[in-house]
Formats: sequence, C-alpha cells, structure tokens
Amino acid sequence: MSFLSDRSPSSAPPKVIIAEDDSLTREYVATLLRNQGIEVEAVDSGQKAINRLNRGRVDLILLDIVMPGLDGLDTCRLIKGITQDEYLPIILLTAKTDIDSRVTGLRIGADDYICKPFDERELLARVNNFLRIRRMHEELNESRTQLQLLSFRDELTGLFNYRYLHSRVSEEFKRAERYHEPLACIMADIDFFKDVNDRFGHDAGDQVIKESAQRVLNAVREIDVVARYGGEAFLLILPSTNFPGALAVADRIWRAIGTEPFHIINTSHKLTTSLGVAVFPSSDIRTKDDLIKAADCALFQSKREGRDGICVFQHQGYFYHPGPSAPPTEQ
Repeated sequence: MSFLSDRSPSSAPPKVIIAEDDSLTREYVATLLRNQGIEVEAVDSGQKAINRLNRGRVDLILLDIVMPGLDGLDTCRLIKGITQDEYLPIILLTAKTDIDSRVTGLRIGADDYICKPFDERELLARVNNFLRIRRMHEELNESRTQLQLLSFRDELTGLFNYRYLHSRVSEEFKRAERYHEPLACIMADIDFFKDVNDRFGHDAGDQVIKESAQRVLNAVREIDVVARYGGEAFLLILPSTNFPGALAVADRIWRAIGTEPFHIINTSHKLTTSLGVAVFPSSDIRTKDDLIKAADCALFQSKREGRDGICVFQHQGYFYHPGPSAPPTEQ
C-alpha cells in the first residue's frame, strides 16, 4: 500500500500520527504541530497508530516507546515492515535514561528519537526536518517514475516508442510460438502527411499525429500494443488475433482516421490512411523481424495501389478498400 499516491508534495498539509498513552503529553505535542499547519491524529496506543496508517496517507509518526499492549518498539518494527517499499520517518519519544530502548529503536529502523522532557524548538525542528526529507523522497520518486515512462513512451503521443516495441514484439512472438496462437501485426501510415506540414506547419502536424494516435487507441483492445513507429506511422501488435480479426481491427483504424475530419487551424480536413497487415503463423514469417517486415511490405504495397486502403501480406492481389458497408467480423 502506498501512503503517498493520493497527493502531490504541495497539495495538502503533511499528516502526522502521535502515539502516546499520556494524554497531557499527547495533546501538548499535537497542539504544537497543529499550530505549524500540520494535520495531526493523536492516538493512545501503537495498534491504533497502525490502524490509522492502514486507512491512508501518513507523512511521519511520533511513537512513545513505553505504551501498554503494543509498545513503541514493536509498533516501529511492524510499521517499517508495512512501509518497507517507501520512506516513512518514525521518531521515538523516550526518557533520557532509557538508552537501551533508544539503541534498539534505531536498530529496527526508527529514524530519530527525542528525549523527554523535550524542548519545543528541538521537537519542531526535527519534525520539520523529517517532513522536508519525506517531501524530497516523494519528489524523487515522482521524477524517477516520469523518467521510466519517458524511457518507453513516445513524448508526443504517449504511445509506446520504438525501443519498447521491439522488446514487446519479441515477448509476444515467443508466446505465440509456445502456445501455437496467432499473432497479428498492423502498420498504419497517414497518407500525404507531408502536405499537412507544408501547408499548416509542424505544430499543426504534431496535433494531427496526436489525434490520430488517440483514434487508433480507441479502435483497439487493451491487450493490443500500439506504438509510434516514426513520423506519422503507427505499428500495432495484436495478440491471439487471426487474419479475420486483424482485418477487422485494420478496418476500424481506417474508419477512425478517415471518416471524421481533422480540425486544423480553424478548418476541417479529411485525411486517409494506408495499412499493411501480416499474421503469424505463416510460411514466410519465422521471426518477429519477419512479422514486422511483412507488415511493412504490405503497407508499401498499399501505398503503391493508390493509398487509402488495406493490404494483407501473402494474399496475392489482396487489396482491401473498405466501403460504407459494415466492417469485417471482429476478432
């Protein structure tokens, strides 16, 4: 469970749990922190602290070591186990003479301790310091997540990129071989896209590519892999999809691109697309590279045949130009 995922670092005040069985100390500390704009939940046992943690986001926990039932050390050990995949600071509250408990607490994962009776300034300084470290960890994790997304996503369209595509094609091809299942590949290319860039500029061309990508995504299943193959070309991998199913998907993409005009700089323009389809198993397709090459060859043939249509690899003379009638049967 993540206790950070429902907020950004600056969208809400930090949340702190205080587990302290002495009511005077508990309310005193809670008041100090609330006066700093911190949201505080004060409880009188370690078990209640864990119960609160399981209900949602927490940024820091203050634990009294000596509590009835589940004491501070056992509570600390359990919380560190629950949150082992993220950074949740724990500060122990302890008596000055209780050195053994302090050392034990630090060994099991506590981040710091404050001795009783404590100075207000020291308490606030340590709490704010750990909340700042907590925010830094969250920001770092968000940055790492963004970098991971960029590593396999196309920046313009959000589709998978070329590098991820080849890794995924390899996985799907091996799975199709192992389980003797069909695997289809479709390559789609927007016709005369250069004219869009020449007439309206590259920014307008980028918008067309982004909208085209979304139309393609809307035409496929969740398990299908859609990648930007470069420029205005898209490549799709369709697991467990035979020839009729692949043709049905290609038809939907053809209609998605060609039936609804694109709005470019306050004007409407109809664009078309050419598609190439290849399906494994096939006598000419023995590797994942063969599959992609076959779809590319079919796309090239579609362009040669006049564009705005679908060509299927290895079907001699098969050039499918969808009409206004119902599309082929879906997979």
